[in-house]
Amino acid sequence: MASYTYYRITIFLAMFVGYALYYFSRKTFAFVMPSVMQEIKLDKDDLGLITSSQTLAYAISKFISGVLSDHMSARWLFSIGLFSVGVVNILFSWSSSVGLFAFLWFLNGLGQGLGWPPCGKVLRKWYEPSQFGTWWALLICSMNLAGGLGPVVTTVMAHSYSWRSILCASGLVCMATAFLCLLFIKNEPSSVGLPSIEPGTKKGKKGAQSDESTLGEFLLSPYLWVLSMGFLMVFGVKTACSDWGQLYLIQEKGQSALIGSSFMSSLEVGGLVGSVAAGYLTDKAVAKQGLRTHGSPRHNLLISMMAGMFVSMYLFRVTVTPIKEAPAWLMVLHPLSILTGLSEQEIWILVLGAAFGFCSCGPIALFGVIASENAPSNYCGTSHAIVALTANVGAFLAGLPFSTIAKHHSWDTAFWVAELVCIATTAGFFLLRNIRTKMGHGHAKAN
Repeated sequence: MASYTYYRITIFLAMFVGYALYYFSRKTFAFVMPSVMQEIKLDKDDLGLITSSQTLAYAISKFISGVLSDHMSARWLFSIGLFSVGVVNILFSWSSSVGLFAFLWFLNGLGQGLGWPPCGKVLRKWYEPSQFGTWWALLICSMNLAGGLGPVVTTVMAHSYSWRSILCASGLVCMATAFLCLLFIKNEPSSVGLPSIEPGTKKGKKGAQSDESTLGEFLLSPYLWVLSMGFLMVFGVKTACSDWGQLYLIQEKGQSALIGSSFMSSLEVGGLVGSVAAGYLTDKAVAKQGLRTHGSPRHNLLISMMAGMFVSMYLFRVTVTPIKEAPAWLMVLHPLSILTGLSEQEIWILVLGAAFGFCSCGPIALFGVIASENAPSNYCGTSHAIVALTANVGAFLAGLPFSTIAKHHSWDTAFWVAELVCIATTAGFFLLRNIRTKMGHGHAKAN
């Protein structure tokens, strides 16, 4: 057990740091966007084209990587992806045209897709099924940490360094860390001479593998596509808020750049807590109720958090105003205003950011866990790859289409559309909460 503990700690820390850098490099353009716009003339369609080119490539790459992760070394996939992302960030810092920005950010997306599927594979090999949801959520926190610190770090650095220097530095750090990840990550216990912790394959009465299905049986499972559509909508709305929330506050709500970046940081901090809470609490529910053929013990918290996304978005759009004077009802925050030196409205913006992060990152963690645990044993990786692909379609729609709505109407209208998508998805998932969750032929026969 001492050997398992040592390797679990070192492997998890390597993946945590590595994936935090993956996410930071994925969002560096969003973090430095205000500085880039001061140097290079970019309109909203240009910004949308650049961000959507990355998410399109990321969706394609992550799907392919998810399928390949069952047949290739996870540590090599993870390390190669991180190294390539670092190289692209450096090249991006040397560029100035919209076309080259979009092309390089497309390449960044291709490298980004190699990050998460190997992590999921390694977690499954090194941690017991009863701990899977919690450690999955903890690893997702690396994104929240990078997203929380990233805007503040880049805003502070922008006072002394150019956005080009920031991108170049992040690229060099990614390249160096890739070599460390290759050294410390181990694919599975057998790689270091330890026995596997995975349970043995279940056998039926005639010796057949009862948990396996054909590809056709798996793809015809309705729940797979319910999860996929839910993940598409939730991830799309979350991406829209994290990518455009800063500009929305600055351009339409009249807030400062520091408050805009602080809002993004609060969103990620709330997301960190939401991911861990979702994984831990639903693991407890699964331990108590067990996995059933219809419905999932994780559904109740999933639906509640999706509803919370809508409420926090609505309050963010309606209650935040361009004026510094806070409405009378916000005076309840006056004691915090005295302590922090922020206005009541600025504190309210940070509270809403944390609330939205909590309610959006919880479902994002749960969709991946649910897709993996309810799939046939021979298609766990493919199941997550499919739902992740549709999630990144949602992220793509949060780029150029979302910014086009803002360009022709307003940011307020664009965020109102996102609210409608969020409440419709919540209602649909609530109505289908007792759908058959076990996918494939073997699961269909489960009691």
